[in-house]
Amino acid sequence: MDTVKPADEGYLREALNEGRKGLGATSPNPPVGAVVVRDGEIIGRGWHEQAGGPHAEILALGDAARQHGPGAAQGATLYVTLEPCSTQGRTPACTGAILAAGIKRVVVGTTDPNPLHAGKGLDLLRAAGIEVSDGVLESESCELIRFFARHITTGLPWVLAKTAMTLDGHTTLPAGDGQWITSPEARDDVQFWRRQCDAIMVGGETFRRDNPSLTLRGKWAEGRVQPWRVVLSSDPDLPETHRLFTDFHSNRTIVHEGLSLRESIIRLGAQGITSVMLESGGRLLTHALDEGLIDEMILYLAPVLGGGENRLIRREGIAGRLRDVEVTTVGSDIRIRGKVV
Repeated sequence: MDTVKPADEGYLREALNEGRKGLGATSPNPPVGAVVVRDGEIIGRGWHEQAGGPHAEILALGDAARQHGPGAAQGATLYVTLEPCSTQGRTPACTGAILAAGIKRVVVGTTDPNPLHAGKGLDLLRAAGIEVSDGVLESESCELIRFFARHITTGLPWVLAKTAMTLDGHTTLPAGDGQWITSPEARDDVQFWRRQCDAIMVGGETFRRDNPSLTLRGKWAEGRVQPWRVVLSSDPDLPETHRLFTDFHSNRTIVHEGLSLRESIIRLGAQGITSVMLESGGRLLTHALDEGLIDEMILYLAPVLGGGENRLIRREGIAGRLRDVEVTTVGSDIRIRGKVV
């Protein structure tokens, strides 16, 4: 890393805020944000909006030119969450646009995890005489692109498991007490996480019992296609009248019959899916934990004691541990989020 200046983290956080606007909309590309700063003022902002569209750096430079005229970025600093690309893809290389704009310094959150590209864009910029500082707010920048990084380095999707339970571990309520354990606020929060993922997976048991929709709704559906809805089942006898087969989005439903969970995840990765949200019952979740197939866990704890027959972990022993744990109140519920060790 070259010299980091006191204001760098603040401006990089602004770029991260821009990048988060693309969560769920850029796959298989990563979400990326950028800002252009001159004389202590942000003069341009941009974020990668969709795969095949202009990258964040191009949009930020264009925004600066629109607001402040041609040549506005001359001598300015570009802050970008991910190393600028140096090769021609569906769009021109960003390094060329940076050089043409007259940028004098580039501050980068993290290098490209793609082994074919990692560091090459930074080397090109340095060779052209541009000052480069990388690794600024690196953990936050890596968090932003974790789905992309997993897929580009392994071919597999990032697996995020979501579930809800009562304080004593039940995942269903007694018959007649309703379907929902959690509050409306928590169910809306689930939409926020669903929107980020390419696919949502349930097991055959959950599919038969709950007849879920697994869709994005309201504001969460704006600006992106519905995620793939995947049913993993060992039994081919699935109810044909259930919503996933009959609703408006039935063309977004995939059935993986007779596959193991690992085989299903491998197949989804080969299809170009970079992230899967597992919304299963306790049986499939426990199996996924035992197999080491879950990367991240989101658990909603409802302020309820007791429940129906089903429990989250239906056996003795530790199924998994979390690190980097975040605990947040959502409505009347507690959300626990962490990476699976």
